[in-house]
Amino acid sequence: MLTTCSKAVLGFTLVTLTTVATVALLPSTVLAEPSSNPAVDQVRQPNATPSAESEYDRGVRARLSKDWKVAVEAQRSALALRPAFPEAWNELGFALRNQGRYPESLEAYDEALRLRPNFPEALEYLGEAYVKLGRLDDARRVLARLRPLDKGRAQELAEVIEKGK
Repeated sequence: MLTTCSKAVLGFTLVTLTTVATVALLPSTVLAEPSSNPAVDQVRQPNATPSAESEYDRGVRARLSKDWKVAVEAQRSALALRPAFPEAWNELGFALRNQGRYPESLEAYDEALRLRPNFPEALEYLGEAYVKLGRLDDARRVLARLRPLDKGRAQELAEVIEKGK
């Protein structure tokens, strides 16, 4: 038989265990408030001012989805932030060429090659633009520059030139 004292201790123990179990089931305020950590705040905050690299990356993503308008916009934004960015000039040329804007495309490739004269990708794309414009002699001159730099890209350009005849 339980005495009154034993019943009181047992009752207190049950209430305590129930309270502990209930509290344990409640979400932790530390886990529920991850933004209270300054490092998390920095990760979650949007980048207020884009960088040339982030705009370049946005343009590449747009190119991959063939969204040429956004690709041009993003690369122009990257170049406004960092004018001496040959990869962005090349990507701009590619996006312009895919919109049929050949004169602007040629200017972009020329700038990419001014900044990096032996840029195989820009040379290949410049040669392809020349083929689209029917300037096969110019495309062949570009091919001659490209051959010692990148045999694979040179082969691709040679095939485009051959088809362009």
